[in-house]
Amino acid sequence: MKSKIMDMVAVSRMLYELNNPMKRGTEKMQEQQLVDEIARLVAEQLKNSVDVYNPADEIPIGISARHVHLSREDVEILFGKGYQLNKKKELMGGQFAAQECVTIVGTKLRAIENVRVLGPERSQSQVEVAKTDAIRLGLNPPVRQSGDLAGSAPIAMVGPKGVVYLKEGCIVAKRHIHMSPADAARYGVKDKQVVKVRFDSGRGGVFEDVVIRVDDTFTLEMHIDTDEANGLGIGKDKGILIK
Repeated sequence: MKSKIMDMVAVSRMLYELNNPMKRGTEKMQEQQLVDEIARLVAEQLKNSVDVYNPADEIPIGISARHVHLSREDVEILFGKGYQLNKKKELMGGQFAAQECVTIVGTKLRAIENVRVLGPERSQSQVEVAKTDAIRLGLNPPVRQSGDLAGSAPIAMVGPKGVVYLKEGCIVAKRHIHMSPADAARYGVKDKQVVKVRFDSGRGGVFEDVVIRVDDTFTLEMHIDTDEANGLGIGKDKGILIK
């Protein structure tokens, strides 16, 4: 910010020189020199402030609806002793959408039914919702990466065999891009790097604070929730990575 202010001061002084005949002479820069210097400073400011992107750097989009991940203990409470999740659809990274669903309930006893379970089982259960879901449930979950549950919102899950109450475990998922190491090399990014993604969709816009996640099991896809997709009118559109 300081350098930008200093550049603007420099430009202002040069404009003053151009528009003040009394200051012209051997002690001052020639008019053409002033013009050239102003053009240089303006070009430098534009270069530093404008996002650089390549239309070829397209990213496919996956829109994530509300869902839950369950631990072994919670699977058995919700569905019965020894119960195994049934695979409905394969997802990336060895994950899958299960046939099973649960009802999630907020602290004000507001509920959302038919929330999909994703497998495989995890060491700790978690619930991922969009902000509008959270409002409906009467909750205020933090925006977090998956698995970062410390201090997150409380929530209950109801299954056909029982109820699980999580003192913490409900989050709004932070938008992110899954990449293989080869994808990361091609795009010139690294794991945990934060980037922007531009959309020329129905409403258009740029998502900032997008985290890169790199793993051998990942396929290239940016994950956003239903609120984010609806906000920019994103359907089958692709985003453009901005570095």
